Amino acid sequence: MKNKIINAILILLVGTLLTVLALYVRTGATIDSVAVLKTGGMTCSSCSSKISKALETEKGVAAVEVDVPGGWVIIGYDSHAAKPELLSGRVKETGFTNVVQTVLTPEQFKQITGRNIGQNVPRSGCCGSGGCNTKNRS
Repeated sequence: MKNKIINAILILLVGTLLTVLALYVRTGATIDSVAVLKTGGMTCSSCSSKISKALETEKGVAAVEVDVPGGWVIIGYDSHAAKPELLSGRVKETGFTNVVQTVLTPEQFKQITGRNIGQNVPRSGCCGSGGCNTKNRS
């Protein structure tokens, strides 16, 4: 009888632990939407990295591409977990002006660009001693 109680308690504790751990595991987001943001104030790949890091922590974001010379931020995300306005706000929080230009399906993105979202060129470069977006900060 005593062993049955101990086993039941152990099973309950292990089940609880697994449930708690499952809540902390971030599963890979699926891409069912692509937000295209027209973004101002980016000057180099450090700006790109700053934006990418901020967006990649958002729930539902699966891919981020930043085109510094063109002024574009392209985000592949799960529309059930994230919204374009929230993602735009996250970019604004990093210090860059932006507006949601359009929202596409991954298929539309591929038709326009000839590639899948997330197949981007590696980043490089630096803003120098002034840091990112120093001209546009208030």
